[in-house]
Amino acid sequence: MFSNSTQNRRRFLGSTLTGLSGIALTSLLHDDNLLALDDDPIRPQISPDRPFAARPAHFPAKAKKVLVIYCSGAVSQVDTFDFKPELVKRTGQPMPGAENLITSQGPQGNLVKSHWDFKPRGQSGKMISDLFPKIAEHADDMCFIHSLSGKTAAHGPAETFMSTGFSLSGFPSMGSWMNWALGTENEDLPAFVAIPDPRGKPQASVDNWGAGFLPATFQGTAFNAIDPLRNLNPPRGVTPNQDKRVREYLQKMNRQQLEQYQGDNELSARIASYELAARMQLSIPGIMDFSTESKTTMQDYGAQDSANPTKAAYARNCILARRLLEKGVRFVQLFNGAYQTGGEGVSNWDAHSDLVKKYNNHGTVFDQPTAALLADLKQRGLLEDTLVVWCTEFGRMPTVQASKSAGRDHNIQGFTAWLMGAGVKAPFTFGATDEFGYKAVKDKVDVHDFHATILHLLGLNHKQLTYRQNGTERRLTDVHGHVIHDLII
Repeated sequence: MFSNSTQNRRRFLGSTLTGLSGIALTSLLHDDNLLALDDDPIRPQISPDRPFAARPAHFPAKAKKVLVIYCSGAVSQVDTFDFKPELVKRTGQPMPGAENLITSQGPQGNLVKSHWDFKPRGQSGKMISDLFPKIAEHADDMCFIHSLSGKTAAHGPAETFMSTGFSLSGFPSMGSWMNWALGTENEDLPAFVAIPDPRGKPQASVDNWGAGFLPATFQGTAFNAIDPLRNLNPPRGVTPNQDKRVREYLQKMNRQQLEQYQGDNELSARIASYELAARMQLSIPGIMDFSTESKTTMQDYGAQDSANPTKAAYARNCILARRLLEKGVRFVQLFNGAYQTGGEGVSNWDAHSDLVKKYNNHGTVFDQPTAALLADLKQRGLLEDTLVVWCTEFGRMPTVQASKSAGRDHNIQGFTAWLMGAGVKAPFTFGATDEFGYKAVKDKVDVHDFHATILHLLGLNHKQLTYRQNGTERRLTDVHGHVIHDLII
């Protein structure tokens, strides 16, 4: 007995010491960056005097650029891309188990089918509503996610959540994370451009393209075809040659300043920003010059629709998005829908009442230009390295609002997004809502999963793309997120 007990104690002490030695060795290797762990931060190596220079991804990327088409106001999934035969069958009846349901704006009425017919599209037969007849022509190139779920049913925080992974302000947007991680292949243009709707900004405004706690250098540059960047042209009386000489002199002075204060990264970054602004004075006017576009292209987009100036303005924004991607801009965020406090008021996809009238107006503005943009990207070969993302902040109820006139209330429990282009399966459908389009019931996707997948397609590990802020390793996906490998080629 004594011998066995001694042997057990010896084994125990030996195992303990070996284990502690292993832990100590692991800690030392980790501190010296000699041990690679899946969650170890990978910091982009950023030159202070060239903060926008292209940087390598974590692993081979499927996509090099991203176009996010963001419909502000929460588009109804059951009126666009998520067809539910049972909703048609039971329209006018209470939703089973939810007869007394109260949502964000009050009690819910009966189920109501879509006001637009759904039809099978393309070779895949994907059911898409007649609200988007031209976009539906691209069904075979799309990868649908029908099981997204949100965190908040308030528009502003939900927009912020979709763009940053957090419902509170102060966190970096998707585009800023990618700008910081990867830089750009064209340093004469911003790496990240936000194109607001011609009618105004989305409800969360600059939260959608802000840099948060990342260096301000990496925030989005916001302009559109109607409201271009200001101060692009030299003052009156200044010739191009004089302007060039002034820039050259300033550059010389800046270099002397850098030599005097070597190692001052803030000074280097500030000078780099000013120099980008100077280069943009030369590059942006060409991007904004639509006279080089063919008459056919302008007609295909609807950019000369004098009967619908809002549509024509949005169409020009679509053309601007394509031109920026052609020039190598890393991340373009194109908005459809604006929130305004004056003038014509809210001009987005929010539809608590008069849904048919509002959606017919919005659909007319959105459908043709967006479809033309998708066709143009494909025809020019841009989809080979560009990931297109269509999204909205949350979905809509399959029921009618009891206290409103033929509208649908907010719904964060199940809504749709789709991807197209580099790295994604198409035609493909992932996830599903219940028989009425109310809740995600199959392969539920959180917004953090959505972000993790987008980063993965760009060759970035969402767990390792972190920024240390106030003692915390922050990331786009917070402490959540899983890559949806099923929809990746």
